[in-house]
Formats: sequence, structure tokens, C-alpha cells
Amino acid sequence: TLYTQPALFALQTALTHLLSTWGITPTAVAGHSIGAIAAACTAGILTLHDAATLIATRARLMHTLPPGGAMTAINATEEQITPHLSDAVTIAAINTPTSTVISGDHHTVTQLTEHFREQGHKVRPLTVSHAFHSPHMNPILEEFEHAVAGLSLTPPTGPVIPFVSDLTGQVAAPSDLTDPSYWARHLRNPVRFADVVRRLHEGREPGEEVRTFLEIGPDGVLSGLIRETLDRQEDLVAVPALRRDRPEPHTVVTAAAHAHTHGTPTD
Repeated sequence: TLYTQPALFALQTALTHLLSTWGITPTAVAGHSIGAIAAACTAGILTLHDAATLIATRARLMHTLPPGGAMTAINATEEQITPHLSDAVTIAAINTPTSTVISGDHHTVTQLTEHFREQGHKVRPLTVSHAFHSPHMNPILEEFEHAVAGLSLTPPTGPVIPFVSDLTGQVAAPSDLTDPSYWARHLRNPVRFADVVRRLHEGREPGEEVRTFLEIGPDGVLSGLIRETLDRQEDLVAVPALRRDRPEPHTVVTAAAHAHTHGTPTD
């Protein structure tokens, strides 16, 4: 966590800059968990300095938490899982309409995982250092919010790229993302990625519907979640800029080519 979060941010920021040199710029942005901070920077809502400081502070504080806890991805809806939640286990992410991640105390997460396995649901325990987006994060929330307040974030005065929040699943105003309490809630509360994808696909106004999704990260996990959420619609393009164990130059150029052949302007 201490090094992974800043490394991911650096990678995402660099990839976004590379694509911009090819003339590929987003019409809207969003992120999944820590990816939202890079997205807010790309949108022009956070400066590079403030976004980097936010990431580094988040990673440092999370690293101070005692290790432990567990997370499991369950092939079940939010509505199916919610009745089984308690103070010891909560929903960490709604990745697709039928893929939900739980997080919390190891024993309770294991019990709930086995319950759904016995009910015929596919389950996949995740390899994690901490129980992210759960009550395990509570001890650092106040200090994190205080540290973010010290950045004196201010909403930009110029135009910004529309940003869809993975905290709410809706388009967020710049003033939302410069409120320190937003980022504390973002660290603790569930990632509503399925809602994000649907909002982007629907668009805020006619003509703003997103049909080409370009994943900025080290692999293609989110691209699969996007296709699953939108039920693999024929007009949908969801491609990752990088794929694990594949040559990076070839993969990112291929992603750019996919975007270009589906209407994304390039230089």
C-alpha cells in the first residue's frame, strides 16, 4: 500500500499524458478507488501537486494500520448481500450489477464467503494487505481529512472535464472534490463502479453518451467490468492501455488504434 498507491498514480498520470500527446483526450473521466484521484487530476479539478500529495498521504496513513482483515468478490447483487452485513463486514465495491466485494474482519468475511459459496454463488477471496473500504479504515479517517484540509484545495475557475464520482455514481462538481470530507468518505465507503459505468454510458445530456472506454492502468480488469455492466452492447468499446505480461508499447498503441477506429480523434 505504501508504495503501490503512488506507483499506480504515477503510471496513470504518465499514460494519460502519453495519450494526450497523440491527441487522445477524454470527454469524461472516472476512477475506481484510488484511480479517482488520478481522474480528478486529469479532469483539471486537482492540481498535479495536490493529487500527488493526496495519494502519498493516503498511502502513508493506510500503511500505519495494522495488517489483517479480508476481502472477497462474490457473484451476487448488492441487494442479495446487504441483509448479511454487520459491523464486522461491509460492502467495499459494487463492480458490476452482479459482482460485489465484501470487506472486514477475516473470520466474518470467511463465514459470509462460505455462506454464498454454499448457495451456489461464485466467490473469489482477494489477496490484500488490509480490508479496504471497511470499518478497518476508520482509525485514520480523521487524520486523513485533517491532512487533506491542510492542502487548502480550491475549485478551479476554468472549465473542467466532467468527473463521475465512484462514491456517488453521479457527476461531481469541482467543489465536491475540493472538500476534504469527500476524500475521507471516498476512502471508507463502497466503490460504486457499476453506477459510474451506467452514468457515463447514459451521459448527462443527449450527445454526451460514452461509448468508448479507455482504461488507464496496469491491466484490463476494469474493461471487463465495463463490458459486463453494459451487457456487452454492440456499440461498446472498452480497452485497456496496458495488459499484464504483454509488451507495453504494442498494447498501448493497439488501445489507441481501437479508440481511433471507433471515432476518437488522434493526431
